[in-house]
Amino acid sequence: MELDIILKTSVQEKYERARKKVDAIKGFHKHITAYIIVNIFLILIKTNVISAFGDKEFVLKLDPWMELNTYGTLIIWGIVLGIHGLYVYRHKFKFLKRWEERKIREIIEKEEKENR
Repeated sequence: MELDIILKTSVQEKYERARKKVDAIKGFHKHITAYIIVNIFLILIKTNVISAFGDKEFVLKLDPWMELNTYGTLIIWGIVLGIHGLYVYRHKFKFLKRWEERKIREIIEKEEKENR
């Protein structure tokens, strides 16, 4: 009976860990989708493709902002997206795994020293 409870808990824990990984991957894919859509839209505005279909005054009001931020948004958001990807797929990168384990040991050792 006790072994049955332990096995169920173990299976449930594995399922929960797997579920969290899947949710993280889904979130990263949504992030990539938003990045692509928003940046395509910004580049279309920057290249005046959209102005051919609509209000030129709207595009002109955005010109000062667009000059500075079109490529800045692309680059900065791209860096953030890259960091997000590294975090989501950290189990595939050995150096991140080693760093994570080393940090966990450091924190545990620090807490043990503080509790003495």
